[in-house]
Amino acid sequence: MKPLTEQEIRAAFVNCTKGEAKRLSVPRDLAERPWEDLDYLGWRDPQAPDRAYLVLEQDGGPKALALRSSTAGSWQTRRSMCTMCLTTHSGGVSLMVAPKAGRAGQQGNSVGAYICSDLACSLYVRGKRDAGVGARLPETITLEEKIERTVTNLAAFLAKVTG
Repeated sequence: MKPLTEQEIRAAFVNCTKGEAKRLSVPRDLAERPWEDLDYLGWRDPQAPDRAYLVLEQDGGPKALALRSSTAGSWQTRRSMCTMCLTTHSGGVSLMVAPKAGRAGQQGNSVGAYICSDLACSLYVRGKRDAGVGARLPETITLEEKIERTVTNLAAFLAKVTG
């Protein structure tokens, strides 16, 4: 992924107002992010832990989504699988819900997916972050194919939000 500036990130949101995008918390460590290993930029809001954001490149530019995550509960102690990168975690996957873009979102419609709670799918796929024993199931596909699958899953989620 190409490095992004705070202004590019704020302008990329498709499912919130410009005012909401202006007020949300953008990471201050953008220069230190491992951009070459990222398929998307994801982070949690430090002031509101139930809010998360992700930015991916699509159609030649960044597209960003505002998400809400479920609160921690006893169900999160069981092993769950991220629908984006297919990494399994014990308590490390959250239901992330994105309001739909446009009129559908204004009417309260939303789309959800189970995603790695720390939004580090890119690092799990590449083996740069460890989710523990049994987190990555043995596969015969290449790393490039795993990355492509993750990007395809993210694009499908974005399409559901914007469609």
